[in-house]
Amino acid sequence: MVPVKAISVLGSTGSIGTQTLDIVNCFPEHFRVVALTAGRNLDLLVTQISQYSPELVALADTNLLQELSERLNNLPHTKRPQKLPILVGGSDGICTAASWPTADLVVTGIVGCAGLLPTIAAIRAGKDLALANKETLIAAGPVVIPELAKSGSRLLPADSEHSAIFQCLQGTPWNQEISHLSTGIPTPGLNRIQLTASGGAFRDWHAADLGTVTIADAIRHPNWSMGKKITVDSATLMNKGLEVIEAHYLFGLDYSQIRIVIHPQSIIHSMVELVDSSVLAQLGWPDMKLPILYCMSWPKRLKTPWPQLNLAEVGQLTFETPDKNKYPCMEIAYGAGKAGGTMPAAMNAANEQAVALFLEGRVSFLEIPKLIEGVCDRHKNDLEKNPTLSDILAVDSWARASVCESMMTLTKKTILC
Repeated sequence: MVPVKAISVLGSTGSIGTQTLDIVNCFPEHFRVVALTAGRNLDLLVTQISQYSPELVALADTNLLQELSERLNNLPHTKRPQKLPILVGGSDGICTAASWPTADLVVTGIVGCAGLLPTIAAIRAGKDLALANKETLIAAGPVVIPELAKSGSRLLPADSEHSAIFQCLQGTPWNQEISHLSTGIPTPGLNRIQLTASGGAFRDWHAADLGTVTIADAIRHPNWSMGKKITVDSATLMNKGLEVIEAHYLFGLDYSQIRIVIHPQSIIHSMVELVDSSVLAQLGWPDMKLPILYCMSWPKRLKTPWPQLNLAEVGQLTFETPDKNKYPCMEIAYGAGKAGGTMPAAMNAANEQAVALFLEGRVSFLEIPKLIEGVCDRHKNDLEKNPTLSDILAVDSWARASVCESMMTLTKKTILC
């Protein structure tokens, strides 16, 4: 009999969470859900609880726990789980779900640095992680990597680019040495990584036209279906800059060995160059379910009913060097990564805050990199090279407030963040 893997899904009502649950639907003989966490989407969460009967459910907003309990108790008998889940709330509740005793794998789909504490909780509980929340490793790599080494947890990359790298390395003679991905030690035989980028919503725009960008423009991705924040990050290419830092921590390469290349078709998800100059690539349709499934089933592969890649249908695969003037966030990210310590945390928090302000219509698209760069410049004198978790959290809070202070100076208005 095939063992059924128990899954805890952090951020179950978001893009990563719903796709994870789609995979559970496809492979019920391989996976079962034991814990769910969500923000405010009670309608979808109640449906998920009814369908998957988790043991535990955590809500970020404790004020919604009473309403959730009432909704579950009022479900028709045919839709009510045989045993209602334990309900918990707040940051502590999310961390409880991340470290839930019966979970074999934790899928971290919470957007932004909000996923940091739950990820640390899962690691300290010895859980394997499917990491879709790249900001956690970017902001707190100096803390997360040692925690992984202590606990023996395995960190499996669930975003398409790092999954592609991980999959390519499985076919090398050194795959046993890199299979745990938990130390940040340079991967044997790996010479260079090329991260592919779609170019985002504005890949065909001239840099001079970006001053006219609207929110609707920025959240309209040409290839991928993702949440608003990550879609804006794709448009600024900050998403790829963040992935450079994540690749540094996952695979142990120097920043000079990690390159970004624009690949508009989003068919090649990343490439690895080995020491003998051979290049390996992982290809597939732009669909997040495949990298998530690989994390969930690793080291095995499961036969899927999904559409097969047809290169004749794709027609051509093209590549371009990213324009540094058009995508200033890319260089900001490289600089923060090279500075190390708390600088990536400051940059990441500033980006999250600036993008949130943009999505609220309070700053322009072109002000996003200016706000981030300003925070990084102000943090240089306070940089901690060997930070603790408390240092990371303090810098995260400071950087968000710093973005708001910058906006108050620019607009002469109070910005509530």
